Amino acid sequence: MDVLRVSSRSIPNNVAGAIASIIRDCESMEIQAVGAGATNQAIKSIAVARNYLAPVGIDLVCIPEFSSVVINDTERTAMRLICVRR
Repeated sequence: MDVLRVSSRSIPNNVAGAIASIIRDCESMEIQAVGAGATNQAIKSIAVARNYLAPVGIDLVCIPEFSSVVINDTERTAMRLICVRR
């Protein structure tokens, strides 16, 4: 499964284009976001990607869950957003 990492400085329209491109080719993908700002940008990106994919008959569904990631030898909680085409 493809993993896309989003930061608080990510541009939602650009991330949405990447999401749409991956979902057109694959059935599912994962987005990882650490922190409130990154999670905000990821959710906005998913909303925009849904609008990109709707005209071609793809309904994008997001399944959120928590996960742990290690950054600089420190364990952090991340949002794992599983995106699936329906």
